[in-house]
Amino acid sequence: MTVVGDTRLCKACYMRIGIIGGTGPAGSGLAIRLGVAGHDVVIGSRSKDRSVEKVAELVALWPNHQLRLTAGDNADAVGCEIVVVATPWDSTATIVGEFAEDLRGKVVITMANALVKVGKEFQPLVPPRGSIAAHVQAEIPHSRVVAAMQHLPAKELGNLDHKVDSDVLICSDFPEAIEVVSDLVQQIPGCRPLNTGRLSNALALEAFTAVLLQLNVRYKTRVAPRLTGIPDIDPRNGRKTTISE
Repeated sequence: MTVVGDTRLCKACYMRIGIIGGTGPAGSGLAIRLGVAGHDVVIGSRSKDRSVEKVAELVALWPNHQLRLTAGDNADAVGCEIVVVATPWDSTATIVGEFAEDLRGKVVITMANALVKVGKEFQPLVPPRGSIAAHVQAEIPHSRVVAAMQHLPAKELGNLDHKVDSDVLICSDFPEAIEVVSDLVQQIPGCRPLNTGRLSNALALEAFTAVLLQLNVRYKTRVAPRLTGIPDIDPRNGRKTTISE
């Protein structure tokens, strides 16, 4: 079991997970993956009505799955044990800053990328403090910020008929928070969590998304990273395991 402040997570335990900005493709895709895994997921939005519509849409789209989804506004999402931020990159730090006290002690996952399209090319931007994740950490200094899931294709994430088939690169200044997120990632079929170190590496993770998007455009596909030469390992201690099964 992982213990992070008041946050407890183990493979036999189910959590309440809130997704700020959860009505977009990436946020809603992650919501149904976590909902299928048995977690209670609150899809947050600035407009609760929009969240209600999204929950109804997802339940209707996947009637054969027991999706544990609840509609709410962003404040409802923040009230959960673990919080994911899936808002557009330029509003991520501002939004979490509004809830700094409510997020105290919690694991907060950022999955945004600062990108701009110039002509036909995607180019990464350098946000304040070097990365979106670092900017978020500065706004909520008493939370445990984790950068993860930037590279998961939203369409595949939202398609329960298929595995995602991707490594998930994770970084944070809090090893116990990496453990929490790694446990969640392992519950998404086809995903393998990899610990990439401290939050200073978030800039590289976020910027690499521009490369993946450019490959998508060039080869008319949706790519996700799968690294070779790494045995199945437990990202918490580096020991071999069977986490990808």
